[in-house]
Amino acid sequence: MSAQVVESVPEGATTAAGRDLPPSMVERMSLILDAFESPAARLTLEQVSRATHLPRSTAHRILDQLVRLEWLAHTSFGFSLGPRSLGLGGGGRADTELREAAAPYLHELQVRTGLVAHLAVLDGPDVRYLDKIGGRFAVRVPSRVGGHAAAHATALGKAILAWLPAERVDEIVEARPARLTRSTITDLVLLHQELHRIRGRHGVAYERGEAHPDIACVAAAIRSPEGAVGAVSLVGDLRAPVERVAPLVLRAARQTAADLFPQPEPAPAPVRPSRAATPAPAQPTWSAATMERLVADAASGAWS
Repeated sequence: MSAQVVESVPEGATTAAGRDLPPSMVERMSLILDAFESPAARLTLEQVSRATHLPRSTAHRILDQLVRLEWLAHTSFGFSLGPRSLGLGGGGRADTELREAAAPYLHELQVRTGLVAHLAVLDGPDVRYLDKIGGRFAVRVPSRVGGHAAAHATALGKAILAWLPAERVDEIVEARPARLTRSTITDLVLLHQELHRIRGRHGVAYERGEAHPDIACVAAAIRSPEGAVGAVSLVGDLRAPVERVAPLVLRAARQTAADLFPQPEPAPAPVRPSRAATPAPAQPTWSAATMERLVADAASGAWS
């Protein structure tokens, strides 16, 4: 990795604050990666420079290379850990693009509601978390970026499964889904009925104590023209009013999908000829003198 980074700061140099810079490029990269204390952390260039005591220009060059190598990701909210750091695997650039597109809407959801916002994709019979944003309650939610949870027991998973063909759902979910709590759906027929209800709610999925006994969740799928590519959710305790925030979650999912898969503008409708009646030709206007001559000629037989 270090051979690809062009670094102009010599070994043994010092920062403006008089601190010695780490002598090797690997150490400098490690300093930057260590600045991201959690998978959900997002830092600006200035924050990275302050946390590592590296000059801003030095931090910028290393950050840029780490982004190219997918150890970090660069979004509108700053830098965050990338798929290689998170051990995401599988999705690669598609996961990074999905995470970047959803980031502003996840932040908005968390700020507006105070609940924990999640982004996840389907990974076999599980969902795999791509992002988690939350406040104090986040530590009570047993999820982590890069971690997995059973799709049939989570609102995130059910939101995605709802848009798959029934046969595909049967392939993904075992004939008797595993019971995680007293509320987990463990019958495939009942699961299909739940997925039907989700479609009837325009894709909104709920979960109350199905994966974890003390957690409630609402989710909606991010849908491409070919199908669901992921889902976003809000999580709180069992008393959380997740039904009231469902419209916000659905809107966030749709906004993310619109950013990822913009639809072409519809062609203007062809202009059709008007069906209005053709106006009658204008009638000539006759003067009084002309009318008198015409009447006199008719009376004298001049027109016979």
